[in-house]
Amino acid sequence: MTAESPMLVIAALIAEAGGEGLHACMQCGTCTGVCPWPTVEQLSPRLILRQASLGLEGWEEEQVWRCVTCRACEDRCPRGIEITEVMRAARSVVQESGGAPRGLSGPLASLRTNGNPWEGESTERAVWMKTLGVPSWEPACEALLVPCCTQVHEARNRRASRALVGLLHRAGVRFGTLSEGMQCCGDQARKVGAEDVYQQVNDANLRTYRQNAIERMWVASPHCLNVLRAQQDAPASEHYTEVLWRLVEQERLHPSRSCDEVVTYHDPCYLGRWAGVYDAPRRTLEAIPGLELREMPRNREESFCCGGGGGGLWQELPIEQRFAVHRVREALETGARVLVTACPYCVLMFEDAIKVLELEDELQVRDVAEVLAHAVGVDAPEATP
Repeated sequence: MTAESPMLVIAALIAEAGGEGLHACMQCGTCTGVCPWPTVEQLSPRLILRQASLGLEGWEEEQVWRCVTCRACEDRCPRGIEITEVMRAARSVVQESGGAPRGLSGPLASLRTNGNPWEGESTERAVWMKTLGVPSWEPACEALLVPCCTQVHEARNRRASRALVGLLHRAGVRFGTLSEGMQCCGDQARKVGAEDVYQQVNDANLRTYRQNAIERMWVASPHCLNVLRAQQDAPASEHYTEVLWRLVEQERLHPSRSCDEVVTYHDPCYLGRWAGVYDAPRRTLEAIPGLELREMPRNREESFCCGGGGGGLWQELPIEQRFAVHRVREALETGARVLVTACPYCVLMFEDAIKVLELEDELQVRDVAEVLAHAVGVDAPEATP
């Protein structure tokens, strides 16, 4: 590479960082046609890929950070290009030059020092376990429960973890978790190009799993699920909605209390397009008496992203550029009073959207576990705020 071609040098760095699929793009524009961004502002992934193949000049300060890693583009790409990997690699190049959004500095710093992006002390996990009555892991356990660190350190999502723990106790499942050694899965760090931070927390987790001879895991976050399933040396893992549906099907959980609500279900990108889990949460909801499930027009593989992935959870955007705002409006159009999902990030994004739209009296956000816990009659223990 010559000194006279700096843009090609940058393109080579992207390829070396894992974005080698960049040069396979044939500029058909399919990615732009399915990307959620053109719904709210003029943005073309096709053009981004073209510019990236020539270098980052002209878009590194903003558009490279727009990708929310929803994977809609990859599902439709005729060349099978891993476009989210190209975006991640491009971000890693920008990270090295100090060009990352300021909103990411706090979460990344907390990940480095505390093992979670919420500035929570590592000791809070033990407090969470004690408060909810979560048993400690032991070899006789059926599986290791892996709560998202969002559910340990963030108040709203503790309600979802409280419901899940209550359901597992009611089903008579022998499970446990670890009070020490478990950190954030690091998915968000990796997707924003902070590979060093990701490797730090991921390596620590893998050591913990090996030291405790963990073979099976039940995870609360689709993002954790994606990280674990992408690694050959990680234990076998399932998302909690798969576990709950199995327990209902086996009649270990009995949803007998009537719901009498119209609900709609939002497919999280990382549970749907990334992991292929669509039926388990729906079947769980449909097993609840009195509950009427109405689908939004964009569902399953066509689900519209909440905007929280790829670092989107920590980026400030104008209201009309927030995907969650548009998704909440879509949910209301179904006539539903409850928007159900199965991802801690989705819960936060939708709660925020409802608040800014002042729709608290018209729509509520619930995790699948919360809805099922009510139907089963689980009186889950209270968690500290």
